[in-house]
Amino acid sequence: MTTTPMIATAPDAIQLLSNDHREVKALFKAYQQLADADGDDEEKEQLAQEICTKLTVHADVEEELFYPAVRDVLPDEEDLVDEAAVEHACARELIVQIEQSAPDEPMYDAKVKVLGEYVDHHAREEEDVLFPKVQASGLDIVGLGQDMAQRMDELLADMADDA
Repeated sequence: MTTTPMIATAPDAIQLLSNDHREVKALFKAYQQLADADGDDEEKEQLAQEICTKLTVHADVEEELFYPAVRDVLPDEEDLVDEAAVEHACARELIVQIEQSAPDEPMYDAKVKVLGEYVDHHAREEEDVLFPKVQASGLDIVGLGQDMAQRMDELLADMADDA
């Protein structure tokens, strides 16, 4: 009896980004539960750092690969992609503030919470408005997803090397 090896395939671009949205949403929920329970500062800091890392990689990959591809196939949706880029800029500013502060500082929990609200809005808009248009556009989301997964791995490896 012969068996056919299973080939692991990366999710398509939309699945990849949607999976990231769900993962980070769960991290924000865990953070909020910890903050509400006046949890351990070290745990909060670890969760916040994981959130910041995931969001940074996610935003980098969207900006480097996904948004340029979307602009090519959906030129009439430039405003939507521009808004997403502005949302990224706002999120990046909060990420810097979180990374440069500590959980025992007065505004730390508020910054993480507001970042979560920004990300939730951004993810909903992408999933409800942009992703359906991308799926209907004929863009090779499978190939793009593979490129994006590879780039995410590279960025995470670079961040690990820098740490």
